[in-house]
Amino acid sequence: MESPLSKSGNSPSIRNEVNQHGIGVADLKLLRVFKTVVEAGGFTAACNELNIGLAAISKQISDLEVRFGMKLCTRGREGFYLTEHGKVTYQACLDLFSSINQFRDKLNNARHDMFGELNIGIIDNTITDSTSPIIHALGEIYCKAPKVSLRLHATQLDEIERGVLDGRFTCGIMPVYQEKPEFDYYYLYEEIAHLYCGDKHPLYCLPEDEITQAQIKSAEVVNHFYANHSEKNNYLEYGSSNAVAVQVEAVSLLILTGNYIGFLPKHFALHLFGGEKLKALLPKEISIATPFSLVVKKGSALNSVLTLFLQALQQKAKSPPLRSAS
Repeated sequence: MESPLSKSGNSPSIRNEVNQHGIGVADLKLLRVFKTVVEAGGFTAACNELNIGLAAISKQISDLEVRFGMKLCTRGREGFYLTEHGKVTYQACLDLFSSINQFRDKLNNARHDMFGELNIGIIDNTITDSTSPIIHALGEIYCKAPKVSLRLHATQLDEIERGVLDGRFTCGIMPVYQEKPEFDYYYLYEEIAHLYCGDKHPLYCLPEDEITQAQIKSAEVVNHFYANHSEKNNYLEYGSSNAVAVQVEAVSLLILTGNYIGFLPKHFALHLFGGEKLKALLPKEISIATPFSLVVKKGSALNSVLTLFLQALQQKAKSPPLRSAS
């Protein structure tokens, strides 16, 4: 559905100067819809999130474009994408709602009540890890701060980092392969990984005492794209690898072909098919521990809700209290 600005290009004349009229309640509502559409990746995907129909979403985005005098996005057969004005508006939305949340937090702290929103980016395929304190911490938030809105996003590492940096996520819970200066890290626990082959691989049927480091070094290996452990180079030859995967599930799919070996979290491998189709290779000798941390943007103040969440995480994980790893 085309808005009155859809055919006018990316730089229409400004009919309503925002600085003349200010930002009102109606504008905030429209901006929230726009923010949701962007983060959902399009109008159709945002319908469930907003619990309104496609036509209503299109109408509200059109109203926002007319209100601001700018074409914000293109939608149709060619797909959904933001214009340059849309990108600027989206970033301004993040800044605006972050400021509103900070204002609300200060008022709520003054009256000893907890409201607000906690947007958490969580690395995928960790639900089977019994050492993870996430479920416990989410339960604590529900019990101690029931008015807080929780939003969980299970996704891959680079998306969590981008979300924390641009303000879409309040925090991230993720593996830390190398600390980056853009973030503050609060250590939680460690995830253990072993080297695995599938039941179709030649090493699967060999007794453990017949498997050698040389055999492992000569095997084809899956390069887990972002899991950059320097220790892996002690066990595997990654230089000649023709198989690359980003997510843990993708790594396991390649291992199960019988053509490759690769590292997987122990909890995930045991959960997958009850561990019957995967075999850990020399697990007493080959084991990697990856630290998991709660991550926030560098220098970000921890509000009362995030502090409560972090305390619950660290209490369950028995990790050092409220200490940045940076």
